[in-house]
Amino acid sequence: MEAKSRPTAADIAKLAGVGVATVDRVLNGRAPVRQETIDRVKEAAEQLGYHALPLIKRRATARIANVRLGFVLQKEADPFYQNVAAALRREFSSRLEVGGKAEIVFVDDISASSLGKNIVELGTKTDAVACVAIEHPLVVEAVDELNLRRKSVFTLLSGISASGVTGYIGLDSRKVGRTGAFIISKMARAQGRIATLVGSHRYRGQELSEIGFRSYFREMGEEARLLETIVNLDDPEVAREVTTSLLDRHADLAAIYDAGGGRDGIIQAIRAHSSGQRPIVVCNDLTGATRSALIDGIITCVLCLPVEAFARATIDEMIASITGARAVASNRTLPFDVIFAENLPAKSESSFEV
Repeated sequence: MEAKSRPTAADIAKLAGVGVATVDRVLNGRAPVRQETIDRVKEAAEQLGYHALPLIKRRATARIANVRLGFVLQKEADPFYQNVAAALRREFSSRLEVGGKAEIVFVDDISASSLGKNIVELGTKTDAVACVAIEHPLVVEAVDELNLRRKSVFTLLSGISASGVTGYIGLDSRKVGRTGAFIISKMARAQGRIATLVGSHRYRGQELSEIGFRSYFREMGEEARLLETIVNLDDPEVAREVTTSLLDRHADLAAIYDAGGGRDGIIQAIRAHSSGQRPIVVCNDLTGATRSALIDGIITCVLCLPVEAFARATIDEMIASITGARAVASNRTLPFDVIFAENLPAKSESSFEV
């Protein structure tokens, strides 16, 4: 009687509905393979009595090596983005289930062409990419191009309309804006003008924050107190000049809401202004500068991204998109922190500050 031949990798591939190269990757851990695919290969090997089944079982639960994650952040000199970058690196290096490299690119030239170019370049050499991006056809085109290449693309902090976006990770910006309005309505004097600053309306997150802020005062019947929104380009020097001008022109300035960046410039202008005016100021993000300004009473409140939780969520979703271990969340919003001088966390509790 003819002896039954041993099953081969080709037999497993056929039964599992994958290529022989995929079976090889499962056996040798050469590249990331989705968990669903690993399970199919393992099941096929069990059915066929494959001699290397123990190895496949070990690989099914083994650490995935050579995972490459890419991040496109903005303005390298901004303490906030340094905080985010440091948290992402820490989180990725702490993961036991994967190994590899996290590559972070900072884009100082916040133009659509520059952002689009960096997103495509980084996306082509990584397994998944996450970016802080503006709403613009060139950026949408870049994201959709990577999607056609079957690369996962996540937007961070501010969403865009590209159909190729795998998921969004950040805050509910409209809620952030309405919370800022609520705080100002309760703490600012009843009369006086209220200024709103944004970095750029190209950031959907900032635009939604502004919309939420204005909608609150409209519902309260106090929209007439709001000055025209001012764009500060997320630039501290522009924000300083703008804030100085506001203090010069409006002796009754009751409050400032900063929906974007440039917060350091706002702080500098209020500290230096000869009038000694102290409007209620609500801005974003806990940094060394905003911490000092809270303590000194220059600003009133910061609405903060929980940076460590944000880093965990971002790495979670990116790894899930690569391994297929679970479905990726299309919209992962995080609760934000509301910090006053009175509940300011100790530096040991917020070691991500710059």
